[in-house]
Amino acid sequence: MSVFRKLLSLEEARGVVDKLNLAPPGAEETSLLKAHDRILAENVTSSLDIPPFDRSTVDGFAVKAADTFGAEEKQPARLRVCGVVNIGELPKVNVLAGQAAEIVTGAPIPEGADAVVMVEDTERKGEEVCVFSAVTKGENVMKKGADIKEGETVLKPGRVLRSREIGALAAVGVGNVKVWLVPKVAVLSTGGEVSEPGKPLPAGKIFDINAYSLYTAVLECGASPVYLGVVPDDKAQLREALQSALEIADVVLTSGGVSVGPKDLMPQTLASLGKPGLLFSGVAVKPGKPTTLALVGRKPLFALPGHPTSALLMFHLLVRPAIWRMSGRDAVEATRVRAVALMRMFSAKGRRTFVMVKLRKDQAGRIVAAPVETGASGAITTLAKADGYVEITESVQFVDENEEVEVELF
Repeated sequence: MSVFRKLLSLEEARGVVDKLNLAPPGAEETSLLKAHDRILAENVTSSLDIPPFDRSTVDGFAVKAADTFGAEEKQPARLRVCGVVNIGELPKVNVLAGQAAEIVTGAPIPEGADAVVMVEDTERKGEEVCVFSAVTKGENVMKKGADIKEGETVLKPGRVLRSREIGALAAVGVGNVKVWLVPKVAVLSTGGEVSEPGKPLPAGKIFDINAYSLYTAVLECGASPVYLGVVPDDKAQLREALQSALEIADVVLTSGGVSVGPKDLMPQTLASLGKPGLLFSGVAVKPGKPTTLALVGRKPLFALPGHPTSALLMFHLLVRPAIWRMSGRDAVEATRVRAVALMRMFSAKGRRTFVMVKLRKDQAGRIVAAPVETGASGAITTLAKADGYVEITESVQFVDENEEVEVELF
């Protein structure tokens, strides 16, 4: 009996993955300097106002705005300099009517002042300063809490901590931050015909494309891949390798051995590893039909086809969202563009079909989608050449030439 007698639709397969309720394997606290590219696991609120005081945004003189009204080039306002305000210290002066305090960018506004005149609009003459341009109340002043208010949420869980986010956390005094643990993903290939790159290629074998492309795809999801090499088409060795993978990783990702040939042992082996076991084996898509999913305890095992294009596409459609959730990341909407089909694109009867396309502009300035022709789903150059894919639903026989299509970018 074929293991593909009952194929799930892509929506059904996604529904099965969603019901796994995958979550990060835990959280840990790390210093801010080691938090780059980690995923925030807590709500961070500010314990203070930023800036914590009214501050000058320019070099110049802190004044009472009313003292500058009517000031102009030919008739400047003349104010007595009552002191200097330096950055990094509390003001030691109090600005009274008719006075001005010299101030630098970032320094606190002294008591009594409510505006700052830019140094370019002044001329210092001994203990007096001439102001040639009037200012309004609050001009050139950043008010206390204008950037971040005390109690305000600075960042929410799920944010990737990069330079901007880490800068925001540092601004509110955070030294250590709680982040999600990085999920470990075991990656292995199966098949007696597969050989590791970097060594001479034996006769009749091919280099292991999938483990290397999938390993990198896992990295791009923010997870930590663990390469476990190539496992031959032997049930006992395959079972042992999968059990070892389950012990060290949160997710297991394999390629090959999921079709219906005599040496395609993956579905049966996955079913024997533990409960709940095999969840589905076969999805009504092209390419990628043999894709299989099992669950042992709370650990998912994704078995992808051996064809490189099929494996990477199904990773994109089913595995990546799962790893994304286990990383604790916010969901990110796919990037899509509208284009015009350069030629007719056919679907596989009864299966969701994904046509790899390359985008370019034609002479009329339109964005056109040209199918990447390879003649076989095993050609790795299909994805290397493609900018994205056009999805053709089961109910559509073909997309016609010059028909508008939506391309999801890789």
